[in-house]
Amino acid sequence: MTDRTEEESLAGRQIALIDLLDRLLNGGAVLTGDVVLSIAEVDLVHINLRAVIRSVTPDSPAPW
Repeated sequence: MTDRTEEESLAGRQIALIDLLDRLLNGGAVLTGDVVLSIAEVDLVHINLRAVIRSVTPDSPAPW
């Protein structure tokens, strides 16, 4: 099966939310974003947001 046909078959498939969450926690994810508050095109506050999402198991415990 080629990459293109695999992508096409996955595009039409519905995935349950629990399956999506399971895949996310299995592999982990990093979410990043920026928030800028400004008035009259003058930046007043700049916030960088970063979050790491991953599962915690006995083999790989939490870092804290």
